[in-house]
Amino acid sequence: MAGGAVRIGCGAGFWGDSPEGAAQIVRHGKIDYLVMDYLAEITMSILARMKAKRADLGYALDFVTAVMKPLAQDIANKKIRVVTNAGGVNPEACRDALLAVFAEIGVNLKVAVVRGDDLLANADRFYEDGVREMFSGAPLPRSLASVNAYLGAFPIAAALDADADVVITGRAVDSAIVLGPLIHEFGWRPSDYDLLSAGSLAGHLLECGPQVTGGIFTDWDTVTGWDDMGYPIAECEADGSFVVTKPDGTGGFVTPASVAEQIVYEVGDPTRYILPDVTADWSAVKLEQVGRDRVKVGNARGRAPTDSYKVSATYADGYRATVTMAIIGRNAVAKAKTTGEAILKRAGRMIEQAGFSEFTETSIETLGSEANYGENARRMDTREVILKIAVRHPEKAALGIFAREIFQSATSMAQGLTGFAGGRPEPQPVIRLFSFTIPKCEVPVKVEFEGRTIEIPPHAPNAIGGVQDPAPIASPALGRSEDELVTVPLVALAHGRSGDKGDIGNIGILARKTEYLPWIRRSATAEAVRDYFRHFVKGKVERFEWPGLDGLNFLLHEGLGGGGVASLRHDPQGKALAEIMMDFPIEVPADWLANGGELETWREEAVQ
Repeated sequence: MAGGAVRIGCGAGFWGDSPEGAAQIVRHGKIDYLVMDYLAEITMSILARMKAKRADLGYALDFVTAVMKPLAQDIANKKIRVVTNAGGVNPEACRDALLAVFAEIGVNLKVAVVRGDDLLANADRFYEDGVREMFSGAPLPRSLASVNAYLGAFPIAAALDADADVVITGRAVDSAIVLGPLIHEFGWRPSDYDLLSAGSLAGHLLECGPQVTGGIFTDWDTVTGWDDMGYPIAECEADGSFVVTKPDGTGGFVTPASVAEQIVYEVGDPTRYILPDVTADWSAVKLEQVGRDRVKVGNARGRAPTDSYKVSATYADGYRATVTMAIIGRNAVAKAKTTGEAILKRAGRMIEQAGFSEFTETSIETLGSEANYGENARRMDTREVILKIAVRHPEKAALGIFAREIFQSATSMAQGLTGFAGGRPEPQPVIRLFSFTIPKCEVPVKVEFEGRTIEIPPHAPNAIGGVQDPAPIASPALGRSEDELVTVPLVALAHGRSGDKGDIGNIGILARKTEYLPWIRRSATAEAVRDYFRHFVKGKVERFEWPGLDGLNFLLHEGLGGGGVASLRHDPQGKALAEIMMDFPIEVPADWLANGGELETWREEAVQ
C-alpha cells in the first residue's frame, strides 16, 4: 500500500494523440503510473473491422510502436506502471505484440490482460431476449460490428495486486484506468463509495489529456504554449483528495476554471453519474488553487452502483460520402446553397435512374456563414464560404454516382467555385451506436496474467443507495423591472465546455462569479436553450444544477444528428456547442454596464 501521494499521469487522451504526451509524462512527470485512454464508441467498430481482416489486429497499434517501444527502457528504469485500454477488441494481441517489443529491447516488464467486456458472441441471445436501446427504445439490429460492456476498475486493481507492470484492458469506462491504481495503492473496498467517486473524478479529469491543462479553454487567448502543452498529472491521497498539475515548463495552465471545464465535460446529471463501480455525485465538488498550476479537488461523493453494466454495440447502417468546395464572391451563401441543392438534385435523379432508392439523408452546410448558429447567424453577407455536402445511402454504389457527378458543377454552376480538395470522395460506412444494459452477473470478468486466470466477482449490492431528488431552484425575479435590464452575451458571465454522448449533446456552463449564476439561470431555461438550438435539437433539453461549480449542465437530446460517424454534420460530436452557447443572450441589470460596473467592458454588446 502507498505511504503517501500517488502520482498518475495521462499520456494519451484519444486514439491518434501525439506520442510526445507519454514521453513528456514519463521523462519529466516524476510519476508512479502512466495511463492512456484510446477508446471511444466509434473506435470499437473500427478496431472490430481491423480484427475481422487480420486476427492479430484490433488494438491501438500506436500504443505498442510509438509509445511503449521508445519508452520501455525508461519505464522499466523508473519503475513506472502502465494502465491502458489500448487493447480495444483484441487485448491478447496487444499483449503479445508488446511482449515481443520488450523481448527485442531486452526489458522485463510483466503484462496482464483484463477480459470479459467483449460480448459479441452473445449478440444472437440479446436479439432473442428483445433487448432495447436504453435511450430511444429501438429494437436491437440483427447484424452487429461490436458489443462491449463498460467494465470497472477492480479488475485493473487485481492485475496490479498480482504484480503486473502493464495492464491492458478492452472496453473499460475511461476513468477506471486511474481508479484501478488507486484501489490497488490505497486498498479501497467496493463499498467505499465516496473514495471510489473521488478516484473516478481524478480519472475523468485526466482521461482527455490537455483538456484539463488549458486545452480547448473558453478564454483561449489567456493560454500560452500550445506548441508544447502540458499533459496532466494527479497527485492522489488515500482520503480521496487530489491535486491536478502538469510537468514544469510545459505549456498551458492548471486553474480552477480549466479543471471545472473538464469536470462538466460529457457528464449528465452531476448528482447521478453512473459508473460501473459507483454512482458518483460531483455536484458539490470544491476546487482550490494551492500553487502555480496546482488545483486541489475534493468533496466528491458516491453511493452504490447499479447491478448492471452499460453495453455499447455498434452496427453498420449504409454508407456516407462528404465533399467540400469553396464558393467565393458576392452572395456566396446563396450561391453555395443553390449549388448544393443542384448537385443533390442531379445526383439524386441519376441514382434513381440507375435503379437505386433515393438518398436516406442529405446535408448542406455553408461553413463561414455561421451555419452552426441557425437563425442567430450574423454573416449571411460573407463573400467566401466552404460548401459542405454530405449524403447517406444504403448502397455504396449509389454514392459512387454522387461522387462522380459532384465535379460537373465546376463548369456548369456558380462562378467562383473552386478548391475541390482530395479528388472524388470515397464512400465510408455509417456506424451507429446502440446502448443497453446487462446484469453484471451475466458478464464474467477475468484477468489473465502469466498463465494464471483471476476471476473478478461483480459488486452488485442488493440495496442501491439513494438520495432524495434535490429541490428545484426557481429562476428568481431578482427585483428588477424590465427597463432596468439589458442583454449581454453569455460569455460575459460564464465559460463552458461541450461534448457528446451518442446523439446527446452536453453543454456545461460555469459562472465567472457566484453572483452571476442567478441571472444566467433566469434567462437560460431549458426551454430557451432548446429554442436557441432548434436548428439542431430534435428532442428535449434538460438542465441540471451544479452548485459546487456555480454552474448549469444542459443535455440536448437528439441534438447531434445521430452522433459520431452516423451524423452528416461538420460537428457531429458537439465540440462547438459551448462556443455557440457563449452568444446566448442573458438579461442583467443595466447598472452593471455603467462606468465602474461589473460588465463595463461589455457595454458595446449590450442590448436594451
